[in-house]
Amino acid sequence: MSFFGKTVQQLERSLDFAALKNKTISNNIANADTPNYKAKQVVFKDVLENQRTSFEAKRTNPKHISFQQSNSSNSFKIVTNNSTTYNHNGNSVDIDKEMTDLAENQIYYQSLVDRLNGKFSSLETVIRGGR
Repeated sequence: MSFFGKTVQQLERSLDFAALKNKTISNNIANADTPNYKAKQVVFKDVLENQRTSFEAKRTNPKHISFQQSNSSNSFKIVTNNSTTYNHNGNSVDIDKEMTDLAENQIYYQSLVDRLNGKFSSLETVIRGGR
């Protein structure tokens, strides 16, 4: 029996994403002066790829791309962009961008924790009989 449906699972996956993103950003910041280091980032493979609901698209031509579902368990991955260089030593870390991304990710992570706390607080209220 699930008290919250899939909400807690989705929050858990979101927290995993935020934690991996934080680790990746921190690694980029730590290597900001490392020669030839290429910055990494965490990205979603495909937003539509992991949709559990089915929907059909009207195809008016057989050449149109069909919508097919894929059940991928991991919706994010770490990618490296090897084509950019910001510093003379071959390093591609933009420290201002990384610090901004870190602050944004911390706010996102905290909002997820607050939402999860709210779910458990609701459960606690029910257990106590509404008091």
